[in-house]
Amino acid sequence: MPLKIGRAPQDKRNRTVADLLVAQLVEAGVRHIYGIVGDSLNPVVDAVRRSNANGTGIEWVHVRHEEAAAFAAAAEAEITGRLAVCAGSCGPGNLHLINGLYDANRNNVPVLAIASHIPSAQIGTEFFQETHPDRLFVECSVYSEMISSAKQAPRVINSAIHHAFAGPGVSVLTIPGDVADLDADAAVSDVALPPSPPRVIPNADAVRELAEAIDAAEKVTIFAGAGVRGARDEVLALAEKIAAPVGHSLRGKEWIQYDNPYDVGMSGLLGYGACQDAMEGADLLLLLGTDFPYDQFLPDDVRTAQVDTDPAHLGRRTRLDLAVVGDVAETLRLLLPQVQESRSRKFLDGKVKAHRKAMTGVVGAYTKNVEKAVPIHPEFVADQLDQLAGDDAVFTVDTGMCNVWAARYLTPNGRRRVIGSFKHGSMANAVPHAIGAAFAARAAGDERDIIAMAGDGGLSMLLGELITIKAYDLPITVVLFDNATLGMVRLEMLVDGLPSFGTDSPEIDYAAIANGVGIPAQRVTDPKAVKSALSKALATPGPSLVDVVTDPRALSIPPTISAGQVRGFAAALTKEVLGGGMGEAVSMARSNLRNVPRP
Repeated sequence: MPLKIGRAPQDKRNRTVADLLVAQLVEAGVRHIYGIVGDSLNPVVDAVRRSNANGTGIEWVHVRHEEAAAFAAAAEAEITGRLAVCAGSCGPGNLHLINGLYDANRNNVPVLAIASHIPSAQIGTEFFQETHPDRLFVECSVYSEMISSAKQAPRVINSAIHHAFAGPGVSVLTIPGDVADLDADAAVSDVALPPSPPRVIPNADAVRELAEAIDAAEKVTIFAGAGVRGARDEVLALAEKIAAPVGHSLRGKEWIQYDNPYDVGMSGLLGYGACQDAMEGADLLLLLGTDFPYDQFLPDDVRTAQVDTDPAHLGRRTRLDLAVVGDVAETLRLLLPQVQESRSRKFLDGKVKAHRKAMTGVVGAYTKNVEKAVPIHPEFVADQLDQLAGDDAVFTVDTGMCNVWAARYLTPNGRRRVIGSFKHGSMANAVPHAIGAAFAARAAGDERDIIAMAGDGGLSMLLGELITIKAYDLPITVVLFDNATLGMVRLEMLVDGLPSFGTDSPEIDYAAIANGVGIPAQRVTDPKAVKSALSKALATPGPSLVDVVTDPRALSIPPTISAGQVRGFAAALTKEVLGGGMGEAVSMARSNLRNVPRP
């Protein structure tokens, strides 16, 4: 078979659909494409190579699994607000993107996924590796279209970029390999750059009704979500004027919790502090910029008002007595002059006092005087990490118990970022999220700490991404909470009255694996060595890993426990004892004794 010789690079530049795609992505501010090369994707990959010949194009980042590519793109988009891109070859390659794309779309970050396709003439014939990406990705995107001709390409590419910014969310471009290699004479035009966010001004009558409801209530509690980003000053001003305690969701924590004298903590299964009591004890609950999904933690007997830019969010989780469509900041600026100043601070002062007690009691229980406790308490590790990390650190957090420790022990300050799969709830997100955050920081010349709070379950699922970290010498510190069990699943089983089963993993020396990859790593079993190990890792240039062997029996106690959950715990422990696990039950009790709330 004769060797097929392509056109010279100088003739091909900006002439194929692939060249056009890459040029438009460059114009849109894209810095990286995360993915794995493959035959149907080769025209795009080669266009990326040639675009960067003079150092002004896009960098191709070779990950070890396409799922990691999508997570990395999502984190870069989250940190920068710019469009981030991932890619996968036909069939299995781009199918691997789907989990990370669900995460990105649910987190409302601008990501474009390039899903290459089988030869266009073979579509519909059950050809080798045939799937239909333009259909498959519809549910996890705001835009999913296939490019089938060169003339169609410029407008569809632009439309995909526009949709990713407008969602914001995921756009997917499906491109057969032969179509990517077609001649395309069209120039780049109308490329979308990040648009300025719109101002959503609420209806004046709705704001007036909200003011009247606040004035009529003796006890108001504010519950803030991620939608209070950019509205911090207005929220605190309202809390001061109406003497309202302020609770928050996990995604709202980094925007409202720091330096907040009205803070009463977080609600939900991961929650802590007095937030739950403050919501249940109020006459009016004011939900600001939150689509908090766990209705069991939202009171159904408290009058509720909600402010959100998306009308679809209003009332879909809990009762709704008053609805205001608008930005939180814009709404509160109009609301503040209309509400009367509270005559009593008794409710606020009581909940703030209760919150402080909870923080020094239940939440702070295993952060002090545990230097001799083996296995190491994970709470202690998280608290030490919080104290040692930089003021502008980026934390990426695995789903599961790492979410609990991050929620309770990481202290935001307005400069730190905490990124996780908080709405999609995928395992194995922390390390690939850290990869995207590290590339974003490197492109910006930023030397902030990038810290992956990983569980051993998550790390082992995408273990190969340690190779990616080493290959690019990324300054990521992986702090591994290594309890050799799926801790959150274990807790869920106990709540349901089931003894833990299938949750335990072999004890693995992940530090040895990391060292074998070429990443400086330490394995810590002595709590007295935790601080020095973390300090050393954070000071290490390039990548590092600290494998901390933590107590697998450490549980998180939610802020409110139902009678059914108590019965579930009792039934599960009874089954453990009857099954010969008396020692396990006693060890679990010892590991969590300080966490039990006391009156």
